Parts: sequence; structure tokens; C-alpha cells
Amino acid sequence: MQLIGDERLDYLLAEELRIIQSPSVFSFSLDAVLLARFVQVPIRKGSLIDLCSGNGVIPLILSTRTNGSITGVEIQDRLADMANRSIEHNELTQQIRMICEDLNTVSPKLGYAKHDVVTCNPPYFTTPGKDELNENEHLTIARHEIMCTLEDTIRVSSGLLKQGGKAAFVHRPGRLLDLITLMRKYRLEPKRIQFVYPKEGKEANTILVEAAKDGKPDVKILPPLIVYKENNEYTDEMKEILYGSRG
Repeated sequence: MQLIGDERLDYLLAEELRIIQSPSVFSFSLDAVLLARFVQVPIRKGSLIDLCSGNGVIPLILSTRTNGSITGVEIQDRLADMANRSIEHNELTQQIRMICEDLNTVSPKLGYAKHDVVTCNPPYFTTPGKDELNENEHLTIARHEIMCTLEDTIRVSSGLLKQGGKAAFVHRPGRLLDLITLMRKYRLEPKRIQFVYPKEGKEANTILVEAAKDGKPDVKILPPLIVYKENNEYTDEMKEILYGSRG
């Protein structure tokens, strides 16, 4: 395994997998793990797409939950290369592939209306300030809507999905109305919503939304997920998500 610069090879939580990370280029966040555990996936077969894939953390986790084929799409070649080396190291090239391309142009290559699941951990913020633009190109693109907007990710997700297929997103609660409005604009009906709270009594700082293409209106609000106890340890549910088996 060849590592570049400040890259390191980390264990991927409870999984018997390793992933390449870099503090100056990209390291996965808790949000990505929550999304990979939250989305409902076919177990034995199927086609899954992960947009804004970064270093491939979501495809790697999904590979422990399904035998279906998984494709990650990432616009930054450095991140896509990190993901590909992780996939090869874990001997998952028969199940996972990475495509380094703009998600706005990748649909003809992937095929329209033929996939079962699309996941996306999109950039959360709109326009970065000049200091952020100049600080780190890799992190700025991952965090801000420079290469794609929320509407882009939802439009592309809908186009890729079969009728009844599922699209799952993680975002900030302040964008909930944007998520629902755009999902319905592109024939995605929200079916499951879960709010994530840093601690009990605090405001939610993350939201998970799963929608079905051309689904009937009927949304379920799942029980809240609390990340930390008052002593700053993970709650039992978070420990199960991060370190225990979860199907």
C-alpha cells in the first residue's frame, strides 16, 4: 500500500476494513457513517450509487451491508484515487468501483432509471468566503456548493433511480425545507426522517432523509438519535452504530 504525503491507513470503525485518510485533503465525518447506516439497502443484489463520495467511506461501509454492486462518484481526482487504493487494499474491486467525474455529467455513463439506491453526503454550505477559497481547495470543494448544488444532487439522484428506488441524504436541519421541496420537484417522496442531536437538550445539528422515487406521501419521523452523553461519551445507540453490528 503506497501512501502519499500525510496520508494514513485507518481502521474503518468496527468493520474489518482499512481506509486511506489525509488531514489536509480529506477525512470522513460522522455524518457519512450515519448515512451509510441509515439508508435501507437490498441485501443480496442490486445497484447502489454514492454521489459526492470523497475517499469512499460510504461505499466501503455499504459493502458490509449488501452484496449489490456499488459505484462511487467523486469529482476530485485526488480523493477518487484515495478511494480506489482503499478499495484495492480491501480486495473489493469486484463489488465497488469509483468514477472520477462531475455528477452533473455522469448519468449517461451510469444509466438512467436503473439503480436501486442513491446516497449523497453533499456540500453543506453555499458560497465560501475568500479566506476559505484560498485555504484548501480540497476541503473547500467538499464543504461548499462550488462544483454542485443541493438541487444538482437531488435531480441527478432522481434520474438515476428506478421507480420505487431510494435516495438518502444527510444534511443540516436548516436545509430540511429545501430538501423536501427539491425532492418533490424531482419525484422523490420523503419517507423517513431522523434528527441527530449532539446531546440531549441541544438543538439538532444533523438530519437524515430517505425518499422513494414516485412514492406515495407518507413520511415517518424516526426516534431522535443522540450522539453524546453528558460526560461526552458516545450513547449506547451511537456505540452500536459506530462499533457494533448493525444490519
